[in-house]
Amino acid sequence: MAQLFHHSIDPQSRFIRLVLNEMDVATDLIEERPWERREAFLHLNPAGVLPVLVDATGLAIPGAALICEYLDETYGDALGEQRLLPRDPRARVETRRLIEWFGIKFHAEVGEYLITEKILKRFVPVGEGGSSPDTVAIRAAKSNVRYHLRYVGYLARRRNWLAGDRLSYADFIAAAHLSVIDYLGDVPWEEDSAAKEWYARLKSRPSFRPLLAETMRGTPPSASYADLDF
Repeated sequence: MAQLFHHSIDPQSRFIRLVLNEMDVATDLIEERPWERREAFLHLNPAGVLPVLVDATGLAIPGAALICEYLDETYGDALGEQRLLPRDPRARVETRRLIEWFGIKFHAEVGEYLITEKILKRFVPVGEGGSSPDTVAIRAAKSNVRYHLRYVGYLARRRNWLAGDRLSYADFIAAAHLSVIDYLGDVPWEEDSAAKEWYARLKSRPSFRPLLAETMRGTPPSASYADLDF
């Protein structure tokens, strides 16, 4: 069985977990705390970044983008019309563009601030970066998430799914990143009904259930996090 080194609050890990669930790929989940920089984990990925998928042959595939490509090459043909990286070149480009948008831009402008300030600083020793939350950074992230939510709504109003007619990696990476912010209660869903309706469709899929069932010690989820009728 394949192994996935992940952390429950890491959005890129959540993205790959959703994809693996959607593809029905059996995987043994191994929680990793990347800030501890375990030597054994660094052998799998010298960059020390999650997630890392180790397949049944022992091949380590580091990072969400590489894992996506590996899964498409390995399982894509068998999925047929349910393939998550479309066959059409234009749709493939758009899907990859949105993978980068959420994995890099959204995370840098929203997720990294909120996850660091509200969660990670409580686990990291003061001498290694731990401290009290930076309220300025939190306010900036809460402002930035509104812009990104409007963009999701813009796409959702014009397409069946974010990258086009079919469900794709783009939907799962966007939902994964937003799910962490939603756990913290910082997504203003009432500001964009199209984005909310799109997220509700993703949230209702069986592949999402394991994430909605998890909670983090010391940080309870928002009241509507696991509510499918939020």
